[in-house]
Amino acid sequence: MFGDLSNMMGKLKEAQDKVEETKKRLDTVLIDESAANGNIKVTVTANREIKAISVDESLLQDKEELEDYLILTLNKALKRAGEINEQELAIAAKSGMPNIPGMDMFK
Repeated sequence: MFGDLSNMMGKLKEAQDKVEETKKRLDTVLIDESAANGNIKVTVTANREIKAISVDESLLQDKEELEDYLILTLNKALKRAGEINEQELAIAAKSGMPNIPGMDMFK
């Protein structure tokens, strides 16, 4: 019984290590998004960190329009980053989990 418990604890540690490795890797996954008209471009990591924002000079004349485009474009980029993040972390966690009957939470 204790051998099984020890093996299970080892598998859980492996799963935790895989999740941490995945988090580090997701810092290098870049997502580019732009406004429909291309006047704003943003780059974020899959860990939802903003890396770059590029604004066309034509938007500098209209503060409200600039703010609207920034919000829309950042939200699109962060949504995509969140989806990638969740999917990758779920895969990493599931791959290292021991097979415990009744614990199939990552289907």
